[in-house]
Amino acid sequence: MKAIVIHEAGGSEKLLYEERPIPDIKSGWSLVKVKGFGINRSEIFTRKGKSPSVAFPRILGIECVGIIEKTSDSTRFSLGQKVVSIMGEMGRAFDGSYAEYVLLPNEQIYKIDSDLPWATLAAIPETYYTAYQSMRNLCIQETDRVLVRGATSGVGVAFAQLVRAKFPSIELYGSSRSLEKVQKLKNIGFTGCIQDRAGTLETNQTFHKILELIGPATIKNSFEHIEERGIICNTGQLGGQWFLKEFDPITEIKKNSYFTSFYSGNISEGKMTELLNYIEEFQIQPNIEKIFTLKETANAHDYLEAKASFGKVIVLNEK
Repeated sequence: MKAIVIHEAGGSEKLLYEERPIPDIKSGWSLVKVKGFGINRSEIFTRKGKSPSVAFPRILGIECVGIIEKTSDSTRFSLGQKVVSIMGEMGRAFDGSYAEYVLLPNEQIYKIDSDLPWATLAAIPETYYTAYQSMRNLCIQETDRVLVRGATSGVGVAFAQLVRAKFPSIELYGSSRSLEKVQKLKNIGFTGCIQDRAGTLETNQTFHKILELIGPATIKNSFEHIEERGIICNTGQLGGQWFLKEFDPITEIKKNSYFTSFYSGNISEGKMTELLNYIEEFQIQPNIEKIFTLKETANAHDYLEAKASFGKVIVLNEK
């Protein structure tokens, strides 16, 4: 099979298009023929050597959609069954989805029943699942004023689509380091854009709900902009800071507000089905900014890292 292999940390040029043996089936695991996958920021962090638990060489990729090629559990899976998989140390402790085939533990393979095209399905798993569950954790109501920090990211764009579809008149603001993308944000459902300069929001406005995608680097500032009884959900780490330091919950969680989070490892087949049903019910078209081939995966990394990037970047093995 063809695969993208990284032998040492570095730039995108370290992602090499190579021939590798198709993994052998083993007890408790199934072989998935990869139809497509999304590119994620966490994979870029790993490529750069910022994931100390990951040993090279490694095939990266924390998500995929595809079909069952071989299985050790014929009672649950049938050959050709459509499936999705995300997280669970995929692409980290063992080889991931940047390939034509991937061997996965049965417990992290989720059956799906959908007629959506592979490109649409490839854009959904990690990004839209994360956005959807974050939306649920924020307990959003139509009367809320909502802020997304890191709004131009894949999860930020997905969140806007999911929220706007259900709450058409909601006030939904996005933050960005550059105001050049204001019109793009408005086109996908944001009410307006707020500049995020050096980790500080350039506004005195406050919000009932805040989706924090920048993460520990800006959480303290987000609490300066939360309303009484408001909720902040920390989901991303786009600010490059993994941990929240010198944080006193008693003084930092102001105005009787609430602080929660979402981790995309919290997944089940039922939850994934619920997301797909939501997307179909509200006729949401995932915002796919760029589509690359497997051979072009390094270019996909470059695009996602560029200032012009917006929305979801995917790789397709088949249309």
